[in-house]
Amino acid sequence: MLDQKLYRRPADTALSVQEENGAVRCLACAQRCLVRPGKRGICRVRYNEDGVLYAPFGYVTGMAPDPVEKKPFYHFLPGSVTLSFGMAGCNFHCPHCQNWQISQIGRTCEPGRMIPVVPEDLVTAARRVGARLVVSTYNEPLITAEWALAIFELARAEGLRCAMVSNGYASRESIARLSPVVDAYKIDLKGFDERHYRQFGGRLQPVLDSIAAWWATGTWVEVVTLVIPGVNDDPGELRALAKFLYSVSPDIPWHVTAFHPAFRMTDTRPTPAATLQTARKIGLEEGLRYVYAGNLPGGVDDAEHTRCPSCGTVVVQRYGFRVLANEIREGRCPKCRNPIAGVWD
Repeated sequence: MLDQKLYRRPADTALSVQEENGAVRCLACAQRCLVRPGKRGICRVRYNEDGVLYAPFGYVTGMAPDPVEKKPFYHFLPGSVTLSFGMAGCNFHCPHCQNWQISQIGRTCEPGRMIPVVPEDLVTAARRVGARLVVSTYNEPLITAEWALAIFELARAEGLRCAMVSNGYASRESIARLSPVVDAYKIDLKGFDERHYRQFGGRLQPVLDSIAAWWATGTWVEVVTLVIPGVNDDPGELRALAKFLYSVSPDIPWHVTAFHPAFRMTDTRPTPAATLQTARKIGLEEGLRYVYAGNLPGGVDDAEHTRCPSCGTVVVQRYGFRVLANEIREGRCPKCRNPIAGVWD
């Protein structure tokens, strides 16, 4: 278990409420755990000691420069370098998790490397690698919101943008607290089936509410669905999901990405390119303007490119995580001058 006495601080008062008999209600995510003295939340990293809720602080399990397209953000400063950092723990327990060695600490694995840092270290590192934004990622950032807030407030003062890569299981309190310092938010919408969300450790509706709420704040939002054979690849489910996204905004980019066997799903076959093409076709049929197929560079025809929804011109050309050409000027298509939704400057 993490040495939480070494890397911790009291939880943000906006993200916790005192209850009776020393219990604390954690509001960092939609689990809204009632954490009793000596106990931990579902995430295994927020815990109650003597009636005070403590949150992780002052360390990373890893940080690295990444292309913004790897997050993936396709409509937020394309071609930019990010300084990505992660901590440990998660409020879900997905059997296909790619980062289970850090997300499932306290459940199925013991902690590995913990690197003590202060927020200034991450901002300095971001400057050193030429990053334009810092991103809380690798594990679920909502459960380490206090740490992200400290970094983001400093980063924004230094002219950097800030982003989160999340499962979207946010509470209204965490959205209110985080949205003033978060410029972009990527949400994993893992399907449109309540049964599967229960298996992952949550419920579907809080994620749908979170997508709508984050979009309403003016934060740039992109949504990813990892399409898993036999789990969430049913065309009817994908169509219902696309209809929901359209109801929030047709400008939300939807990434349908390929599953690769991992963690407890090593016997499940990888996602065929044809399945991603079908999902993308469904999204476009339902009126979404920007639908991408990913994780198979060069294997999905032109589904990695951004096209103008008005005239069809390719305005951003990509291969994998690389931007080969960006023709957007002042946020518009260079041919018909139609606005292209996103953050380009």
